[in-house]
Amino acid sequence: MNSSKSPGLAGFGILKNTTCHTEKKISVFFSIIFMTVGILSNSLAIAILMKAYQRFRQKSKASFLLLASGLVVTDLFGHLINGAIAVFVYASDKDWIRFNQSNILCSVFGICMVFFGLCPLFLGSVMAVERCIGVTKPIFHSTKMTSKHVKMMLTMVCLFAVLIALLPVLRFRAYQIQASRTWCFYKTEHVEDWEDRFYLLLFSSLGLLALAISFLCNAVTGITLLRVKFKSQQRQGRSHHFEMIIQLLAIMCVSCICWSPFLVAMARIGINESRSKETCETILFALRMATWNQILDPWVYILLRKAVLKNLYKITRGCCGMHIINLHMWELSSIKSSLKVAAISESPVGSKQINLQPLSSMGQ
Repeated sequence: MNSSKSPGLAGFGILKNTTCHTEKKISVFFSIIFMTVGILSNSLAIAILMKAYQRFRQKSKASFLLLASGLVVTDLFGHLINGAIAVFVYASDKDWIRFNQSNILCSVFGICMVFFGLCPLFLGSVMAVERCIGVTKPIFHSTKMTSKHVKMMLTMVCLFAVLIALLPVLRFRAYQIQASRTWCFYKTEHVEDWEDRFYLLLFSSLGLLALAISFLCNAVTGITLLRVKFKSQQRQGRSHHFEMIIQLLAIMCVSCICWSPFLVAMARIGINESRSKETCETILFALRMATWNQILDPWVYILLRKAVLKNLYKITRGCCGMHIINLHMWELSSIKSSLKVAAISESPVGSKQINLQPLSSMGQ
């Protein structure tokens, strides 16, 4: 165990000084519960998204649904693979020396942790960029953002996440068993080598960058929708955009709340491990918060649908007795009319025509 330089025991160096303990029965129980809830939630969200994709085959809606489906499928496999390995480790009493002599399981676990951690964050930012282009440049989006291009984007995002996850293996750097002995990741204790710091900083920087891109694009999309709405004074064709932006905002909020503690902790360790105050319990708590992101993501698509929001509006209006939002905003309309309204509102001639419409109606 002390010879951590040995290839077969590369991941066991941390086991000689374990300062973080977890209750076996409770940990196994919660791991099974989280994995089951995550698999069921993501499966339900996939069914909803596939049904919506079959119903709305317009390009603007289809590209968003493809990206959303990719995000939910990634979360599903993340729960299935990582959850199964975690349950096996807990059930084996965390005896890594017995079932991980060649460090293969730890390497697979570490690769999956990095991939299924970064990939949903990347997809969330790509979805925000796609929706920003769809709202601000509708003509370009309708002609260039085809299903083929979206599938290529999904493939590129997944390949990039796989490359980041495989970097330590390609550089012959083994993933390390963490102090709690329940999961594998980059080296987080006694980090002295620049390469170990680089991996931690790369992971945290890419994750925080994805969250920042999502925030910026969602802000631009929301502002553009409000400007077009007040400028054109037309609500027709906006229901799809508002539904998607609400879902994106929810995804962004969930990702920021769940992932920020873990990403910041990894960044602090990578910058200066000797002065970092991140304990084993703190890192384990931040990791569990990040795991909740894969459970909450599918519920965004399950709950924040137009039909559900419309019913919630009716209940709220009935309880409050106030007319908060006009129901006409939720009327189903085609994406073509939505693109037409956005294109007209962007052009100076179209804005003049829209401003003259109320005058002509008064004349009649």
